[in-house]
Amino acid sequence: SMSSAAVSSYFGPKETSLDWKAGSQRADHVMTAVQWINEPLNHMLKGKNPCDQTEVDHALSDFFMARYMEEKDIHSREKEESRSPSESDLVLFSAPPAQTKDKKNVDKAKRSNTSEKPFPPAEPPEPVLLGSLAIGSVSLAVARAGAVLQGIPLYKYVAALRNQETPTQFHVPVSLVTLLSCGKTSPGKLSLLEEVILIPRVGQRVKQIITMTLELQKEMMRIMNTSTKAGATQAILHDSGALALSYEKPEQPLDLITEACTNLGLALGTEIHLAVNCAAHELMDYSKGKYEVATGILKSPDELVDMYQTLINKYPAVVALIDPFRREDIDQWEKLSNVIGDSCSLLADMTCKSKAPSLLGVSGCILKHINETTVSDLVLITSDHQGSLLMAITSSEPSSGDSLSDIAVGLGLDYIKLGGLSGAERMTKYNRLISIEEELAQQGILVSKEKHSPPLFTEKLQEQSNTANMA
Repeated sequence: SMSSAAVSSYFGPKETSLDWKAGSQRADHVMTAVQWINEPLNHMLKGKNPCDQTEVDHALSDFFMARYMEEKDIHSREKEESRSPSESDLVLFSAPPAQTKDKKNVDKAKRSNTSEKPFPPAEPPEPVLLGSLAIGSVSLAVARAGAVLQGIPLYKYVAALRNQETPTQFHVPVSLVTLLSCGKTSPGKLSLLEEVILIPRVGQRVKQIITMTLELQKEMMRIMNTSTKAGATQAILHDSGALALSYEKPEQPLDLITEACTNLGLALGTEIHLAVNCAAHELMDYSKGKYEVATGILKSPDELVDMYQTLINKYPAVVALIDPFRREDIDQWEKLSNVIGDSCSLLADMTCKSKAPSLLGVSGCILKHINETTVSDLVLITSDHQGSLLMAITSSEPSSGDSLSDIAVGLGLDYIKLGGLSGAERMTKYNRLISIEEELAQQGILVSKEKHSPPLFTEKLQEQSNTANMA
């Protein structure tokens, strides 16, 4: 066996109430992937040149698409066979409004219905084909084998795929480290801050970033342990590898970070910045048409725009929001960008789709190597969306390998989000980044970024950051 590889699986938004179902799906997903690898893919790829990544990935994608269309046809037939005329009627007609004897209430309801914009329903989730994990895994294994045969590290192999030749210089993406979590599964009432992410100053080595982050987290824990404030004592380890804290308001964790930075002499807003992953699609209460930002506290999409604006004005060190809304809330993405777009970037998790979300106001996307995504797909997506991507792992299903670090370097990305500083799955990738950085430095081909860049930093913020670095 020349190489092995693993990529993360993705089943869409987390449903904590259906953990048992998700676990069963994952087991079926893996078993189907193993069957594909052992039988059809094994026969299909026999005799292929492992150094011809494009040809191999094309064959893998064709195999996946054939299985996908087969599954789609089966589901369509089953749906048609199970549908009855009465069910069709139910879909076409909605129940009439309840009758009331109070004329004032009737008139009020009519006025309300005409003035309120209809709440956009959820888009149907993108189907995940069982076994698709095999496609991404085999593609990566072939890339690793090709790199071994050519006697070069994986990041140089990927860089050659992207640039048609191996570049003479490389840079290592800036590591974005998850400091803490106050999301839906955290112990407190607050749900809106799924991840609070540290953005370090450019020009630092990975080791320096990790050391600084550990010192900051240590100071945060000291403050929490000595604090008498209610709700600041409970903490558990989150899926992202960071502490999940018990808070009630979004200001509390940001105040904690601000205090810790002040105590350590770290200039928040110049030396380090913050990004917040809101994961808002997981907070929607569809029965009420509102986001539950904290237990019992509901906000309409427009109210959430105001909340974000207030938060960014109070904490200007927060320079990026990830998934502040569902994709369906198109107007609010644009509205939020209009009010904070000069000082804060809006990013969307594209979950490795071939096209970036066509949302007004979105300045960048999160790229992940999951399921059927091949190495060639990653190269193509990066080329199509130059300067608007940052690479990340899936926090709930991180793979155990370190290849993601090589891929990010090879693709020439400026940022990589690997989660918190705990867990072997994440630290393996951080350690690989350190090794790559040291190797490039020894060869004299390591270059450092001089200033922050898109998609995290707007043009205005880039100018401010550049001025601060020069000072």
